[in-house]
Amino acid sequence: MAIVIPMLIGVLLSHVSAADEPSANRPPIRIVMIGDSTMASYPNPPADRPDLTGWGQVFHEFFEPEVTILNRALSGRSSKSFLAEGAWKKALAEKPDYVFIQFGHNDQPGKGDRATDPNGDFRDNLRRYIRETREARATPILVTPVARRTFQDGKAVTTLTPYAEATLAVASEEKTVVIDLHRASLALYEELGDAASADFSPSVSDRTHFSRKGARAMAKLVAEELAKQTSPLTKHLTK
Repeated sequence: MAIVIPMLIGVLLSHVSAADEPSANRPPIRIVMIGDSTMASYPNPPADRPDLTGWGQVFHEFFEPEVTILNRALSGRSSKSFLAEGAWKKALAEKPDYVFIQFGHNDQPGKGDRATDPNGDFRDNLRRYIRETREARATPILVTPVARRTFQDGKAVTTLTPYAEATLAVASEEKTVVIDLHRASLALYEELGDAASADFSPSVSDRTHFSRKGARAMAKLVAEELAKQTSPLTKHLTK
């Protein structure tokens, strides 16, 4: 009996799941984030917008310590230019476990060579990101473009719907987890209204980017939407 009990304890301990382990003992998880200026980090913000913060810059606040976030989003990039400039190749070389992908703002008409067709090359670019992420043995997570904080007759409005819908369509087609930040951010602006959400912006004239408060609000929306998914990453959320 004295031999059986230690053996039984050993068997029970061997079946402890990763979710039951102290976080310090869990293997590290690397998240790489790619996207545009709404996601990017600003260690040296401009003098006219000292509070400028991308939501990817504060996303780590919603995860346990074993999760490392490498924010490789770049200001002014579209799904097309991020590829053309070689930024994607560098990001993928970081050996991520997960890749969060958010484009759309600089893919819109009027952005010169960066612009893409939401029903054409924009979708092709997203498919490429997904395919190459999976080839690198990582998990892609698409994020629809965050809405601008714009209002018309007191109602929150957006011009990014074609790119949000394209992102959702590709996610469905590729069976990829998708965070509908476009819908969630638009709903939050509608709920708060223009005046109550004014401090989400880094300046009076900038309704695209975020103050630290605004960035945290957007990062929280992403974390909340992620928590609704079946991704294993959800168990590493803290808020």
